This record gives sequence, structure tokens and C-alpha cells, in this order.
Amino acid sequence: MKVACSELQPSLRINEIFHSLQGETSRVGLPTVFIRLTGCPLRCTYCDTSYAFQEGETLPLPEILDKVAQFHPRYVTVTGGEPLAQKDCLPLLQQLCDAGYSVSLETGGAMDISGVDSRVSRILDIKTPGSGEAGKNRWENLELLTPQDEVKFVLCGEEDYLWAKQVLSERRVADRCPVLLSAAQGQLESARLAEWMLRDNLPVRLQIQLHKLLWGAGRGM
Repeated sequence: MKVACSELQPSLRINEIFHSLQGETSRVGLPTVFIRLTGCPLRCTYCDTSYAFQEGETLPLPEILDKVAQFHPRYVTVTGGEPLAQKDCLPLLQQLCDAGYSVSLETGGAMDISGVDSRVSRILDIKTPGSGEAGKNRWENLELLTPQDEVKFVLCGEEDYLWAKQVLSERRVADRCPVLLSAAQGQLESARLAEWMLRDNLPVRLQIQLHKLLWGAGRGM
């Protein structure tokens, strides 16, 4: 009887694996290998990777690791979609760390992060009202964050900014880890967001997507 690959070893549905400069987070500008996993339970209004909702191929974990190793990277980012929507994301993260890479995970905040390897830097995206998915934030995740993690807010306008400001104050997010604010492309100007941040003297960092400034929107960027 033929045994399916997934019964023998961990496997994941992969949308793309590529080498680029990190465009976001405090690692911005660093040459990084990105592993984009297929699938996401959220449908944010500003999503720029909807092609990753379904497209991809299922690969066994050793093959994924081999593809990453071909780039000889120092830094690896696992992203999506929503990486944690696939159960075998956890062994992927562990084995990437075991291989000696500096690993970060970009997660949408609706999934439990407690099982993520402690060596991984978790980039937690808190969904704002403008995203249409604020009701799915898993607030328990905030209690698990450490200084090596980061929290990100993507803002669609001033209402989102004021909402994020309230969350920062009430939940003392910046006391746990670095906080990043970024403007949703086509909905809010980064310069306007910068003005609000300076006016209110928030303990946060402005984030601008470097990869889009360099190459525009697109896959493998």
C-alpha cells in the first residue's frame, strides 16, 4: 500500500521561497530568505498577498530546508498567508533554528503562538478595525511576548491610529516588546502617520515597506 508523504514526515503547502531584502520589522534591509506558506483564515481589507490564499505546492520538510540552504542565508522569515494555520509550521520553525539561522515568524495574531520555538522572533500583527478582522485578535498572545518579539499595527486611517493608541496604553504593549506602526498602502500616507506619532510622542517605530519602495508590489519581493 502506498503511504502518503504527509504520513511519513512533516510537509507544508508552500506558495514561494525567495531571497530578498527584509522590507519590514527591525530587521529591515537585511538579506533574508522568505518562506511563504499557503492559506490564511483572515481576509484583511488591505491584504497584498491574496495570491497565497490557495496557490502553492506541498513539499516535505527536508526539501524546504534544502531550498533555503541553497541561498546560504543568515536570516530566514516564515510568512504567509498565515503560517500558523498549518500545523507543520512549528517543526519547520524548530528545524530552521536548529540549522543555525536567525528566524522570524510573521503571524496575523489570530492563532495561538505558544507553541512557537523560543528562539524565533515572533512578529505579531494586531488587526485594527479598518482591517475588517479586529474581532479575531487573540489577545492572550500578548502575555507570551518577550523583548525579542515585535508587534505591528497596519493602519487604514486616523480611527485606526486612535484605536491602536488606546490598545498601546491599556495593554502596555511597548513595555513587552518593540511596536511598529505602518500605513496601509493607498489608504493612509506615511507622512501623516509620522505627524501623529510625533505629536503624541508614542514609544513606537514608523515602518515603511522597503521592498515596495525598491521594486514595487509583486511576488518574490
